[in-house]
Amino acid sequence: MKHLNLSSLNTHFQQVKNKTLLEFFAEEQGRSKNYSLQHEGLHFDFSKNRINKTTLAMLLELAKQVNLPHHINEMFNGGKINNTENRAVLHTALRSEEASILVDNKNIMSDVLVVKKQMQNFCHKIHNGEHLGFSGQKITHIVNIGIGGSDLGPVLVCQALKPYRQTGMKIDFISSVDGYMLNDVLTDVNPETTLFVVASKTFTTQETMTNAMSARKWFLAKTNNNSAAIAKHFIALSTNEKAVTEFGIAKENMFAFWDFVGGRYSLWSAIGLSIALYIGYDNFEQLLAGANSMDKHFRNTTDLSQNIPVILALLGIWYVNFFDFRSLILSPYNTRLTRFPAYVQQLEMESNGKSVNKTGERINYNTCPVVWGDSGINGQHAYYQLLHQGSQIIPMDIIVALSDKFSNKEHNDILWSNAIAQAEAFMCGKTYETAKSELLAQGMNEVDATEIAKHKIFEGNRPSNMIMLPEISPYYLGMLIALYEHKTFVQGVIWDINSFDQMGVELGKQLAKAVLKDIESANISDHDDSTVAIIQHYLEFINK
Repeated sequence: MKHLNLSSLNTHFQQVKNKTLLEFFAEEQGRSKNYSLQHEGLHFDFSKNRINKTTLAMLLELAKQVNLPHHINEMFNGGKINNTENRAVLHTALRSEEASILVDNKNIMSDVLVVKKQMQNFCHKIHNGEHLGFSGQKITHIVNIGIGGSDLGPVLVCQALKPYRQTGMKIDFISSVDGYMLNDVLTDVNPETTLFVVASKTFTTQETMTNAMSARKWFLAKTNNNSAAIAKHFIALSTNEKAVTEFGIAKENMFAFWDFVGGRYSLWSAIGLSIALYIGYDNFEQLLAGANSMDKHFRNTTDLSQNIPVILALLGIWYVNFFDFRSLILSPYNTRLTRFPAYVQQLEMESNGKSVNKTGERINYNTCPVVWGDSGINGQHAYYQLLHQGSQIIPMDIIVALSDKFSNKEHNDILWSNAIAQAEAFMCGKTYETAKSELLAQGMNEVDATEIAKHKIFEGNRPSNMIMLPEISPYYLGMLIALYEHKTFVQGVIWDINSFDQMGVELGKQLAKAVLKDIESANISDHDDSTVAIIQHYLEFINK
């Protein structure tokens, strides 16, 4: 990273790279206290990382070198930090308490408040039975049609906050253009009680609009071609009024959002309407409030050593750019957070999966790692084998709630004991001598124990963070999501990349249009030999 002075940090890395976590703990008493931070009940323990005080100080120096506080203020103040698209980045404004935030000398907060009020009023009408279906029945089923950020955020939140759902309300999500997904949902849908939420800013997204048009066709077939009923059962999260009204959606049921809100940061906007319809607008506001609390912590904690998103980001820099660890696993131990890894996967990999800097120059250092994961308790019986004994070292974030009023103490005790034990096992491991002694104590003979113990060695020294929430409530879920948003931003600043465009999603979509044209016309255009053969194989099959 030629824009940074890394000489001291490189020297320090050579001094500590072979040191084990057990050695770090032995050298520093009270390590857990020294490497823990809290914010309003969220507890972040990063003591099980391959760092000491010198490491942390040097990593914090990187944040100073790039003048991180300046970049933070630029984002919150509406600076056009998305330089390739000349846009501000203000998803934080959607949950802000500020009266005025300017973009191009216009106070955007007035528009934000108008849309929030529109969302609140619509939720009120649905939940109180003022907005009924075409046959006079109450709406009890939401079907969200979107993809990417218009799907992953609402899916995560609605799964995590299912216990907070409005009485009798169901929700389904359709994202893939695979017709099975749509048909499977429609099998269990009553057209008289269902509201379709079509989430597409331009109202032209191929996958979303294909699904929306198919849902519209199904709806008309089920209602004796009652096109007037569409206005009761379809709403749009979009800015394309012409296309929305041509679809049959009432103008007052179009909910806008803005260019300063990127797709993967959009659940706080009108894209979150399906969330508000499912859990109630008051709970949606609590989600925003939790995120705003993390925003204020991130923005106002000028002592960066106490800033949780900053520390989380710097630890990732340490592993990606110095240890060359190219993967990161998220392990939420609460089942309601099972979709959180997929959400963060898009957040980080679409934001920071870049190979040029802000000025378009090719960079020669690693940026975003591969982010993946699933339920931690299930992962223990699946891929944790690789994490413990595989040839790769993969840092891990373990996320768990202290209590869950929708579970019970016996189950929560077991859940927590597993989360804690795994972090300890990743750190401490097990030596050959210990493994052999255990086998002998179990009655195995000396010869077999000598051989089998070789397979029971755990090298340990696997770093992990422990992020503990008081509970999985709307407030703390909002706080958790915002934590990872800001972590992603910090890493982008240090890597000198634009975290807010996503040019990499475009090429495949462009080529797909050409391939679709070839398939529809059965006239194959200019492609490489492999692509031509695959198109021919598909055409031969479907034309049999």
